Amino acid sequence: MNARWNGQFSCFDLVAKSGHCSRSIVPVGDLEIGGDDFIVMAGPCAVESERQIMETAEAVAAAGARILRGGAYKPRSSPYSFQGMGVAGLKLLRKAREATGLAIVTEVMSEDDVDLIAEYADLMQVGARSMENYALLQALGRCDRPVLLKRGLTATLEELLRSAQVIAMSGNPQIILCERGIRTFETATRNTLDIAAVPVLKTVSRLPVIVDPSHAAGVRSLVPVLARAATVVGADGLIVEVHPSPDQAMSDGDQSLTFEQFSDMMDDLQPYLAIQEDARRLRPELLVARGAD
Repeated sequence: MNARWNGQFSCFDLVAKSGHCSRSIVPVGDLEIGGDDFIVMAGPCAVESERQIMETAEAVAAAGARILRGGAYKPRSSPYSFQGMGVAGLKLLRKAREATGLAIVTEVMSEDDVDLIAEYADLMQVGARSMENYALLQALGRCDRPVLLKRGLTATLEELLRSAQVIAMSGNPQIILCERGIRTFETATRNTLDIAAVPVLKTVSRLPVIVDPSHAAGVRSLVPVLARAATVVGADGLIVEVHPSPDQAMSDGDQSLTFEQFSDMMDDLQPYLAIQEDARRLRPELLVARGAD
């Protein structure tokens, strides 16, 4: 480990690596994130209709996804953009879970909505805009659902782990970190994927780390390439936007994959996942905590 990192990150004692816990495995329904399985979450940016979410759930499940993503509440930059279906969207996500067996991840925007969304979701997502909403983080710390914590648009890794520490200090150690690209001066992509963040976080933190190539790229054709990069550097999974008709999507259509593109991406990842599996067999046994120390 870089000697400088010890003082920079070890202060976040509930989420940093330690001598008695170097890796946490977070249960999501019947799944485990941070273990030996590479878990892919996929689905539309927003739930738009029953047909859309059911078709997408069936397609991503067939391609190998294990968790269905879909926004019922959408924090949009423009007040004129689609804001989500709310409770009706949550009910459609539950119906998709019953039909396919996929676990559900959806975003929670307010501490007032935590209990409601926990009735429907298996994994509670904190969006990039909410990473420093400490009232929300503390409420999720009192919730019995695991939390997917996305890195803020301009947040450092230290700030990301600080937010994770807030959740853990409030009582919930079941946290998954997500690198989703950060805002830089580059304009060719929506954000800049900080691919080095994955090995750094895996070095200093016990928490699982996944990558969101969709929001990092903002460009559909780049998503499979960035997904491949995330696999190679040791991410524990992906969260990817998939839509039956991306060009007609009510949000994030430019970065959403079609069903065929998602299936091709999943096939493309298999050789790289096999290499990672071989590497795991050669590593010394790690101390593992499932959900908590």
